[in-house]
Amino acid sequence: MTNSCKVAVKQLQVGNFIRLPISWKDHPFLFSSFKIRQQAQIELIKNLGIEHVFVIVERSDTPVLNVKDAQAQAQAQKQTTNENDLDKLSDELNKQKAESIEAHKSLRRHLQKTEQQFERSVAMIRSLMGKLRNRPLNAVNDAKELIHNICEQLLTSDKLVLHLMADSKNDDGIYFHSLNVSVLSMLIAKELGWTRNEIELIGLGALFHDTGKLKVPTQLMRKTTPLTQAEQNFINQHPAMGVDLLKLADNFPTEALPIILNHHEFLDGSGTPKGLKESEIDKLSQLVTAVNTYDNLCHSDRSRTRTPFSALGYLYKHYQAQLNPEIVSRMVKMLGIYPPGSIVELSSGQYGMVMSVNVSQLLLPRILVYDALVPKEQAPIVELAQEGITIVRCLPPAALPEKVFKYLNPRERVSYFFGSDN
Repeated sequence: MTNSCKVAVKQLQVGNFIRLPISWKDHPFLFSSFKIRQQAQIELIKNLGIEHVFVIVERSDTPVLNVKDAQAQAQAQKQTTNENDLDKLSDELNKQKAESIEAHKSLRRHLQKTEQQFERSVAMIRSLMGKLRNRPLNAVNDAKELIHNICEQLLTSDKLVLHLMADSKNDDGIYFHSLNVSVLSMLIAKELGWTRNEIELIGLGALFHDTGKLKVPTQLMRKTTPLTQAEQNFINQHPAMGVDLLKLADNFPTEALPIILNHHEFLDGSGTPKGLKESEIDKLSQLVTAVNTYDNLCHSDRSRTRTPFSALGYLYKHYQAQLNPEIVSRMVKMLGIYPPGSIVELSSGQYGMVMSVNVSQLLLPRILVYDALVPKEQAPIVELAQEGITIVRCLPPAALPEKVFKYLNPRERVSYFFGSDN
């Protein structure tokens, strides 16, 4: 727990990490908690009309001045402080804050637009999965149109941004998972320099990779107690059941069928349903298997669910024999060190959640920052590249204080969709 002490403004010095006791709207600083970098900031704080602030001692580089030293410093500062300089700094800070607020609003609009597009895609998948049994040709045509449109955006956007989407409802899990695996597989295929035809094939195959689960009884899919060997063997056949369903549609490309059949096959022969070896598994299936394994690590039962950050690390460390290492490395690079959905602690001493990552600037994601003095709906979304803030470490959501957890609202199901900074 962070310790803070109430300190008179006149006792502050450069290097103190402080928290202002006034509303975010009533001061020119971007955050209500920050480290004092220059004497002029102290003078601006004095002009706010407050007598005390809170100093977080363990985050400070310098101790709080005693009263005698503070008086001496104030006397010396009177001779060097230029009111014009203070006014200039105040104007600059207010301008930066106004620009930052506008940038946050713009980013929120962009996130909302991307989320609407994502929700439309999920609704389309729900609809086409419903058509699969009775109108398979229509279902496949709808899927081809969806994948074609995603691929078009993917290949024509110069500045791709991977965004964190809202949680799924329990009944929508399979649709969110299908879209998630499809989108990430297409992104990685693009990053690997694959052809447009390969990207669309992998998108289509990934979209339908779990359709065989539609033939598995719902009570078995939702069973919370350990499965019997017979039940597990039955579920392991869902890839073959999915292929049987899609063979009803003669407009489904045969090149994408192996993706559905092989998305649980591992390079070392330990996968299902056939235990194929590396030489028997095509590259499209190898890619979807890696993405599907990652997404399942993030969304298994509650006791084993991992954060995106730890899931990537686990995948990299424990699946070296089972998954294509080039594909796993590309996935790690594309999602970044801190994938969307990661909970992080910042160098400013604040907690935040990674909302999006620019594929070309992986170390500088956009972070939703917790600030107790800012309403949740106005919480700043900070671009680390612009604010000079760095990530100190990644945290499991359970490590957050309860009020921070409720504010940031970490996703139980992490889903991604992309937009563009164009």
